[in-house]
This record gives sequence, C-alpha cells and structure tokens, in this order.
Amino acid sequence: MKYLLVFSFTLVIFQSCGQTQSTVSTYPEHVGDISFDAKLDDPVFKICTNEMNIPQYYNFGDGLQYIGEKIAINKYFTENFKNRIQKNETGFLTIRFIVNCEGKTGRFRIEGMDNNYQIKKFDKELESQILKLTKQLDGWVVAKSKEQKYDYYQYLTFKLVDGQIIEIMP
Repeated sequence: MKYLLVFSFTLVIFQSCGQTQSTVSTYPEHVGDISFDAKLDDPVFKICTNEMNIPQYYNFGDGLQYIGEKIAINKYFTENFKNRIQKNETGFLTIRFIVNCEGKTGRFRIEGMDNNYQIKKFDKELESQILKLTKQLDGWVVAKSKEQKYDYYQYLTFKLVDGQIIEIMP
C-alpha cells in the first residue's frame, strides 16, 4: 500500500511537470495609449519622450498636475460652461489626453458611459463644449525628474446629470 501511494504521488508530479500553461493576455501591454491619428490630432503637437513609455499622471504620487489643482479646474468650468438642461444627458464623459514636456496638451480622446457603465453617446454640442473648454485649460504642470522633462497621460471625467456638470474628477 505504501508503494502504491508513493507511486501514485510520483506519477501525479511527473504528469504536472510535463504540462505548461500558456497564458495569453486579452489586454495589450499598455492599455489606453493614445496613438497619433491624423484625422483627430493636431500635427503640431509633439511628445518629447518615447511613445511606449508615457506614464499616467498618478504615477508621480503628487495628485492632479494643474496649477491651482482641482479648485482651479472647477472654477474654470463653473465660469465658462454654458449650462443648459438636456434631459437624458446623464452619465460620465471622460476626456483623456497627453500633457507634453512643455505643458501643452494634445491627442484628446472622448469616451462616454451611462450610470450603468455602458457606452453612451452624448449630445454633440455638449461633448463639443466640454472638449473645447478642456483643450483651453493652460495650467498643466510639466513633469520632470532630476535629469529631464517628460510627457504624461491626464484625464478629466465629468459627471453629468441632464446636461449639467455635477462633478469633475479626478
């Protein structure tokens, strides 16, 4: 009985050693990178670092990288966003972009979702106004290490209820 148990245990070990598991990721290595698109992007906007090595703003551990921080962004949108009640324009509108080593922005991308986190297309005028105002923000902080300045990804998510901005995140 002892030999049968040892034999069975050894057999299981040898069988598992011969099997290899291959895991194929369904996600690209750099999820969310924004590649240049001639139809959408300003060709004058240039990035300074390697396309494949642009960090997210939160990798610095310093929070939102904007002069005056979130308070300044909230104030800017409060003063410039033209409020208009639009029924069913409720959900989240996210605008992602790159801030380059000069503090300039480009490669803007928009994604909308409803309160159930399903893809949503918002009213074109509403989207257009928020995108235009986001592009006009000019207080982005230049990211730098001891030796160099570099680019980073930034996003703003607008929580909307009936076309009204309720909150701006992050």
